[in-house]
Amino acid sequence: MKKETGQFHRGILVSLAGLCCNALLAGAKLCAGFLSGLVSVVADGFNNLSDCGSCLISLVSFRIAEKPADEKHPFGHQRAEYIAALLIAFLVLALSLALLRESISRIALKSEAVAELYLFPVLGVSLFVKAGMGGFYAYHAKKMKSEALRAAAIDSACDCLSTGAALLGALLSRFSLPYADAIIGLLVALFILYQGGKILADASSKLLGQAPDRELVSEIKARILQEDGVLGLHDLKIYPLGAYKKVGTVHIECDAKEDALVSHERLDKIERAVKEEFGVELTAHLDPVALDDEEKSELEQRVRAAVEGMADDMDIHDFRIVRGARVKLVFEVGIPFSSKLDEGELKSDICRVVKVLGDFEPVVTVERE
Repeated sequence: MKKETGQFHRGILVSLAGLCCNALLAGAKLCAGFLSGLVSVVADGFNNLSDCGSCLISLVSFRIAEKPADEKHPFGHQRAEYIAALLIAFLVLALSLALLRESISRIALKSEAVAELYLFPVLGVSLFVKAGMGGFYAYHAKKMKSEALRAAAIDSACDCLSTGAALLGALLSRFSLPYADAIIGLLVALFILYQGGKILADASSKLLGQAPDRELVSEIKARILQEDGVLGLHDLKIYPLGAYKKVGTVHIECDAKEDALVSHERLDKIERAVKEEFGVELTAHLDPVALDDEEKSELEQRVRAAVEGMADDMDIHDFRIVRGARVKLVFEVGIPFSSKLDEGELKSDICRVVKVLGDFEPVVTVERE
């Protein structure tokens, strides 16, 4: 928790630094833009003003995110960062639409403006500062795994393009090229619109519950399987709840003859190791495997051979026999989300094939994994 609190404090300081820089840049550009009448410079100034709003949003989100879990929010408040990234995206999109409208209006009215010499040092310094801020945000976003700061870094990259384009438009206006400023403003608006859409899509995906990184899942699987006594695992699911908060569940297979206390201690050890090494609060479920049940092993092999190839990357697990008046073959089948097969149809096909193997009652569960 101390590590997370330190990260949030760092985020607050980074946001404060960005707020001060953007406020100074916005003031300088708006004054220069209104005096010169160049739409690209005015729009760039408003862009920096919107960045001040982004910094304020980040400040609030870090303050909310550092709050500990409570009765209403037992998993903490770290998803506040995703909401902050969404709000930043909306600000970027609003800016791009305003700039787009103004640029089209200038082109339609055939409005021309000539840059004064004082504009060039203002824009040059702004370009240098924004490039530095972009690197500053990107560095801390990577260190903190912060979505809000990553969005701010992308926004700063857009600002560099916007300021560079304004500088080019001001330069071209000195050579009496008609509407150069408005045309460049139009191109910048389209680019900013595209970047805002990307930030919005990415933040929305994470807020809705985006799948965890494949590399993280593979590393956790490898760590579990290296533990003595683990025969296999399945149904590993990771749920990201923020940059520093992830929970997960997994089914771990162990010898059914092993003492329950020994198996329980092994699972506890795995849960502690995964939390310490990967920051994931894992809940492990024990699946006992009857290694000396020859009939079960033989039937499982026959079922696997019979249904193999019915779906790509199909995984059969939790296979067991329930003996009674009629033998039940109970097992689960996992298929990837990318599979176009219908779960109900696949289940019917598998049951039909299993019944051909003998007088068995198949109890099959098909799920996406």
